[in-house]
Order: sequence, then structure tokens, then C-alpha cells
Amino acid sequence: MTGIILAGLGGLVLGSFANVVIHRVPRNESIVRPGSRCPHCGAAIRPHDNVPVASWVLLRGRCRGCGHHISVRYPLIELLTGVVFALTAWRVAESTDLIAYLPLAWVLIVLSGIDIDHKLLPNRIVVPAGGAMVGLLGVAAALGPGAGAWVRALAGGAAAFGGFLVMALISPRGMGMGDVKLSAVLGLALAYLGWDHLFIGIFLAFLAGALGGLIVVALRKGGMKTEIPFGPYLAIGTMLAVLWGEPIARAWLRT
Repeated sequence: MTGIILAGLGGLVLGSFANVVIHRVPRNESIVRPGSRCPHCGAAIRPHDNVPVASWVLLRGRCRGCGHHISVRYPLIELLTGVVFALTAWRVAESTDLIAYLPLAWVLIVLSGIDIDHKLLPNRIVVPAGGAMVGLLGVAAALGPGAGAWVRALAGGAAAFGGFLVMALISPRGMGMGDVKLSAVLGLALAYLGWDHLFIGIFLAFLAGALGGLIVVALRKGGMKTEIPFGPYLAIGTMLAVLWGEPIARAWLRT
């Protein structure tokens, strides 16, 4: 339980940094300097006003300096990151695997936020994430299940990349190259846990995408050509497979 609580608290802190990355990377700004600032007046945010979730609530969602409204999205991303980190620490069977799956969860939240805003999955995040997953899963495999899981992860990453590349070539308007590159990262993470996790993650991503697309089209009263970023659905499918892949696979087999 202590580990779950610590993971959740760490997620709240990293959720605050996720907000910075989501805002700055698409604008080609440094994620290090300057420090956190009000997006309206540019005033530096003091450390005691930068406590995840709590500061936004105490300031009633407004900048202390100019009083301008600060979007509720900021505390929601902090809270989401904390909850996802806690769930990951609770559900991932091998504690040594958390060195790979906690960073994965953070990256997926960041990429989802950017994709929703800009319909973009930046190479400067996706490519390093892929390299990091190869290394972190290698370390996790050495500490846990052995080299076989790591080799399976590499094969899964290649298979997912190849499959999504074919779909992108067949339907370039329906699948972007950012999704193709991200699929390799997700293939690594899911195949490490097992081939069933990979299949379930991809299936759930497309299922979530189909349901989400229908909802968006209905709400916007648009046509089926409405552009909807697929990155968040890939993230949803992946995390559902990471957290509940085994019970989903067992239920699938029973039916």
C-alpha cells in the first residue's frame, strides 16, 4: 500500500511537469527554462502556488498575480497522472517492471494531451520514448523474467510498427506516421507482458477509437470525415491492457 501511495504522489508531481511539456513542446520551447509561468501575464509561479491540484483549488483556478482564469485541465492532468501511477503500481505484478511502465504511463498522458490539442505526436518525444523503453525493459527483464521477455518485446514492437505502417500506407488519412511510430513503443511494452496483451491493447485502442469517433461525430453533428486524433485511443488501449490484460484475456478465452 505504501508503494501505491508513493507512486500516486509522485504521479501528481510529474503531472505538473506533464502540463509544462504538453504546453511547450509543440511550440518548440524549452521545457526547463523559464520556470512555470502564468500563460496569460507571464508572471513566475511561486513554489507555494505550484503544489499539484491543491494550489489550483486554493486559488480558485486563477492566477495570483493577474487574476486570469487558469484552465481546469491543469489539475485534471495532475490528478489523472497520480491516479494512473497508483493504478500501475497496484496492478503491475512485478515491482521491477515499474521502472518501465511508470515512465510509459507519463509519456502516454503527455502525448495524448499534445495530440488532442495539435493533432501531433512529436518525434522529440516518441523517438526517445522508444529508445528508453528498449533499455528499461531490458533492465526489467534482467531483474525479472529473463531475456526471453525482452526479445518478445522487440518482436512485438517490430510487429506493431509493421502492421500500423501497412494501415497508414493503405489509408494515409486515417492513420498518421506519428501513430505508426508510437505503435512501436506500445508494441514493445505490451509484448513484454505477453502476445495476448499486445492483441488486447490494439483491439481496445480501435474499439475506443470507434466509440469515441461516433460520440464526437454525434456531438459535433459532423460527418465521418471529422478528424479525430488516434493517439489518445492508443494510450487508452495500452494502459487498459497493461493494467487488466490478464483478466480480459481470461474472460475472452472463456467466451
